[in-house]
Amino acid sequence: MNGSEPRHAAHESVEERIAEELVEELDLKPLADEIIEESGLNPKPAPAAAAPAEKKDDDEEPLPSMSEQIAEQLGGVRGLIESSLPVLAFVMLNVLLGESVAGLEKRQALLWAIIGSVGTAVAIGGFRLARKQPVRHAVNGLFGIALGAWLAWRTGDAKNFYLPGILLTFGQAAVLLLSVVFRKPLIGYAWGIMANRGHQDWFGNARLFRTFQWLTLLWVASLCVRAGIQYYLYAINEANALGIVRILVSWPIYAGTFAFTAWAIHRVTSAQKREALGETAPLGG
Repeated sequence: MNGSEPRHAAHESVEERIAEELVEELDLKPLADEIIEESGLNPKPAPAAAAPAEKKDDDEEPLPSMSEQIAEQLGGVRGLIESSLPVLAFVMLNVLLGESVAGLEKRQALLWAIIGSVGTAVAIGGFRLARKQPVRHAVNGLFGIALGAWLAWRTGDAKNFYLPGILLTFGQAAVLLLSVVFRKPLIGYAWGIMANRGHQDWFGNARLFRTFQWLTLLWVASLCVRAGIQYYLYAINEANALGIVRILVSWPIYAGTFAFTAWAIHRVTSAQKREALGETAPLGG
């Protein structure tokens, strides 16, 4: 037994690191204490019944509702605006300054579109930094915008501005699919890391395991739809339509998938808690 445990622990730590990185990219965040408390799978020690008014140092504020948590993790209206502005700047400048409107030569219009897009991303990061707000997502966004801008300028084609995002989305879908094939669904690891205090004990829960398997497949389908629509427009050289789709289509698909994932996990863990209470109630009587 001692010989197998270190190997398993090392194997699990690699998977958890992969899950953490994927969570960063997908922006999957915890359903956190709401799911934990309602599931009963990893409960906190019950407080003494005789002292309900007693306050403890680790008392927390009331948890927000599920819909509020989803809105917060998606970044809310501000997050949507901040992630969309650089793309919007690129699309608008490329169209308005192009030959059909302002009459600039194609490469000149592309240059100004790139400057506007990168400048917008830098301004957003600088604004957040000046207000001492987290800038990690802004930096990640700036890196993606800069890479797309470099590809667009190098090839002279505006559609390549969107290529890194398309490839990244397909890559995420591939990693998730492999995790299902090897029966290590990364949505389960994400839940364990973010909402179960790092414990991956869901492997011993057959119903949760099946739920995480098909939820991971759901994310594969969602990512493929998002990237597939964009790749189709990329293949037919519809650069401006690509930018519009990235803003107006990708976010609703992502938000819907995230909300459904939250609901599905909540439904399973709540049902298991009710079943557990039903089994133990007669013993307590």
